[in-house]
Amino acid sequence: MPTDLERIRALDARAVRLSAGLVRQTTVADLRRETPCAGWDLADLLAHMTAQHRGFAAAARGHGGDLALWAAAPAADPVGAHEAAAGDVLAAFAEVREEERPFVLPEFSAVRDFAAARAIGFHFLDYVVHAWDVAAALGVPFTPEADLLDAALPLALAVPPGSAAFAPELPAPPGGDTLSRILTRLGRQAAPD
Repeated sequence: MPTDLERIRALDARAVRLSAGLVRQTTVADLRRETPCAGWDLADLLAHMTAQHRGFAAAARGHGGDLALWAAAPAADPVGAHEAAAGDVLAAFAEVREEERPFVLPEFSAVRDFAAARAIGFHFLDYVVHAWDVAAALGVPFTPEADLLDAALPLALAVPPGSAAFAPELPAPPGGDTLSRILTRLGRQAAPD
């Protein structure tokens, strides 16, 4: 039976691969497309995603407190930069062996650290949602496997209202599916069925 760390790490790897596959569809002409993230075009979103991968990789290796690693910056090749960062965070998470290993995540808290399994859970939820963000910006279908969404929903519901990491919660559509519940909980407008 897999441990919580093994389970969340496997789910996270699938979410990262899903988002990376969508990012690889991005062309230079797509970089100015609007995203569901208020005020961000696709270039901004990719810079954020790349920085998040770098920050989480550093946290897994014991250097998460270095704020420079979390700073989003434009890249000459945003798709390539994202691809490299995605590979690096997966490699860094694969090196973590203890569920309680502390991750310093300054974007989440300046005063405490987080156990590895929980921190990787944050990353997992972020990449399920960011995969949807990229798909929505590109106007392509978003079809994750149901178990990814089922695993992400309790994490989304556990995000405290008013969390700085996400936009304020929106009303869920009546009878909304799991994806809609995740998206609206984290401040994204779910597409009508």
